[in-house]
Amino acid sequence: MSTNILSAKDIKREKHVIDADGQILGRLATKVATLLIGKHKANFVPYLDCGDFVVVTNAGKIKVTGKKMQAKTYTRHSGYPGGLRVETMEKLLVRRPTFIIEHAVSGMLPKNRLGRQMIKKLKVFAGEGNVN
Repeated sequence: MSTNILSAKDIKREKHVIDADGQILGRLATKVATLLIGKHKANFVPYLDCGDFVVVTNAGKIKVTGKKMQAKTYTRHSGYPGGLRVETMEKLLVRRPTFIIEHAVSGMLPKNRLGRQMIKKLKVFAGEGNVN
């Protein structure tokens, strides 16, 4: 009896469209990360990108529990002295709602070239989006 070894040419990708309207951010990000990695498939192997394409619509209508809208912060730095920028989730949701989901999902993917390849299969739209 031999082990079935999966190669890159045997991978079949599907397209999943997820509506984020009214969904909790963490639970949505977990579901999306699982689909991108490919853990929902029977022929999953950790060293290949065997996940599917994921399209998330209505990113501006996600929900979070508790006081996270006012308390959770996103930090970036320009590289210059005094260049630290801190923004709350509430303000970022108005300015760039797609970034919140992308940031949450990328934190759940591997931190290597395989993870960078997986995140490219994610498309996030603030509204209904073009789901062709």
